[in-house]
Amino acid sequence: MTLGLGLFLAAAYLLGSIPFGFLVGRTRGVDVTKHGSGNIGFSNVLRLLGPGPASAVLVADVLKGAIPVYVGRLWLPSLAHSDSALWMLTVAVAPILGHTFSVFLKFRGGRAVATTLGALLGMNWLAGLVAMAVWIVVVGLTRYISAASIAACAAVPVFMALIGDRLEWTLFWTAIASLIILRHVPNIRRLLEGTESKIGQRVSGE
Repeated sequence: MTLGLGLFLAAAYLLGSIPFGFLVGRTRGVDVTKHGSGNIGFSNVLRLLGPGPASAVLVADVLKGAIPVYVGRLWLPSLAHSDSALWMLTVAVAPILGHTFSVFLKFRGGRAVATTLGALLGMNWLAGLVAMAVWIVVVGLTRYISAASIAACAAVPVFMALIGDRLEWTLFWTAIASLIILRHVPNIRRLLEGTESKIGQRVSGE
């Protein structure tokens, strides 16, 4: 690994670590890590602060996953030559891990659904659109963001396998989907118990 690639991966991790949900909450006087689900992502910000701040967090989290991948696709082939396709997996995972284990939040973070979507769009835009479509359909049917996120993550490796995408990419996204689903275990418990919050429900940030 060259020094340049190492620095690029570190920068991608640091970009992913920026806790936009936490920062947006602080501008409204709310520490999102201490209210609602305690998550720094879109769904908790939506419940605490409403659609405007939540939309800003969603866009920012998607971009911090997409930007390193798009830059890497332009820059990496000249850096890693024949191994560039494999190196792209490390570029994609860096911001995802950054969001999940943020250096700015003592290595705590969110479930990285939006950041993962950004990285996925950068690597395979069609698979990203499929994930978005599944998310929208499940939210429309159930009004559960967590169920939609789980379904969307599960759909990605299945879609990649069906279209015959690179085996290593399919295995990579299977691992990422598994990580995100594991991060949703508390949500799965609440879904089974019937206590999970639906989209549109607000909770107090006080």
